[in-house]
Amino acid sequence: MPLDYVVKRFGLLVLTIILGVTINFMIPRLIPGDPVEQKLNQMFATSGGQMGDLTAMIESYRARFGLDQPLWNQYLNYWWSLLHLDLGYSLDRFPEKVSDSISSALPWTLGLVGISTLISFTIGTVLGGMLAWPRVPRLVRGLIPLLMILSAIPYFLLGLILVFVFAIVLKLFPAGGGYPYGGTLQFDLPTLSGILQHAFLPAASIILAGIGAWALSMRGMIVSILGEDYIILAEAKGLKQHRIFIWYAMRNALLPQITTLGLTMSHVVAGAILVEVIFAYPGIGYKLFQAIGAKDYFVIQGIVLMMIVAIAVILFILDLIYPLIDPRIAYERR
Repeated sequence: MPLDYVVKRFGLLVLTIILGVTINFMIPRLIPGDPVEQKLNQMFATSGGQMGDLTAMIESYRARFGLDQPLWNQYLNYWWSLLHLDLGYSLDRFPEKVSDSISSALPWTLGLVGISTLISFTIGTVLGGMLAWPRVPRLVRGLIPLLMILSAIPYFLLGLILVFVFAIVLKLFPAGGGYPYGGTLQFDLPTLSGILQHAFLPAASIILAGIGAWALSMRGMIVSILGEDYIILAEAKGLKQHRIFIWYAMRNALLPQITTLGLTMSHVVAGAILVEVIFAYPGIGYKLFQAIGAKDYFVIQGIVLMMIVAIAVILFILDLIYPLIDPRIAYERR
């Protein structure tokens, strides 16, 4: 792999992160009003005026969060904090740090949304390739209407249906949460069993909704390359059908799927917000929903920043592996 290619792509990665961090810093500060003042006013109204001198508290908290300093100084301090992996404090759950709040929810989202996305991608891609291949049984092609229906149903609507059928009517799975209520997380078989039971319905809604979209996309890619010269040449050589299907058809049609998978996986860190809200699943999506409801600007800012970095890194990795997947893509112009 040429070094200049890697350096150029890495430069774009750094530039993207710098622009993303700058925009992420500016947007909350362009919103009218002071988030600290708004939060303390809300708490003051809830407590019935029992919090003491509100003006002094506002000034104290503004100084604590560094909001009393000039904007350029706040920007430099923001970068300094990021370099030390410090995202600040949560307004809603002070003195909890934003990094601690995110790190407690991130494993749940990566486990649920990440694994569910990979499963739906694998099944949908293979199934979509088979649906377009001329020599598959008609029974397999009969799945096309079902896949079209599944691809048209939003995953959160599937989640509601699954909750009603399997949690309320049949009572086979819990309706929400990440683990049994009142239980403690331990590294043992009962805890793992409880986590899997709670994750089954939200994972099923994501997988069922994703399989149809992946399959129809891959089917379109395979159909577009069936008449290509390399397919005809491989058949003329007498190669076995499964080899032609995997190494000639699937490999050459896989690049758009990989691109979409990379972009999808970069959004995994934000979680499947509506699914996590429906199932009260303790992931990043549910955390973001709570932060928006509580106007916890610093938690929202931290989650958005994590999404920006994840998207930039995934795109950088895709740029590096594209030529390995498809030899037709060169590292440099000839």
